[in-house]
Amino acid sequence: MTESTDRQFIDTNVLVYAHDLSAGDKRLRAKSLFHALWESELGCVSVQVMQEFYVIATNRLKPSLDPEQAKRIVTLLGTWHLHRPGPQDVADAIDLHRRYQISFWDAMILQSAAQLGCETLWSEDLNAGQTYGSVEVRNPFDERS
Repeated sequence: MTESTDRQFIDTNVLVYAHDLSAGDKRLRAKSLFHALWESELGCVSVQVMQEFYVIATNRLKPSLDPEQAKRIVTLLGTWHLHRPGPQDVADAIDLHRRYQISFWDAMILQSAAQLGCETLWSEDLNAGQTYGSVEVRNPFDERS
């Protein structure tokens, strides 16, 4: 899944599936991608992704992760290439949101990926194969990605 030598951004939903014991094949694929990005040191996230992961993993997963376990995962993610959005990123994400008619939160993810120089955003939330500026969305659960 990660033949590229370019940085790759991983969206919250993929991280959640990697730790969701009830996700079946999606868990296996997400976990494989997570480990490949870890090993290659190409993995990228944003503070937003870390926050969303913690909330979903400890509140919405069944069974949910223990808060300490989720904190350890978030701490590990903090060693990846990390984007800390600032005010201009919010303004630029608003432009992406309006231009592409996507949710503001998805636009923030795209903005963070672009700021980290990622050519690939792994997500199932946006249109796989579509390019937003310099970032192409790939779905790790789609055989064609």
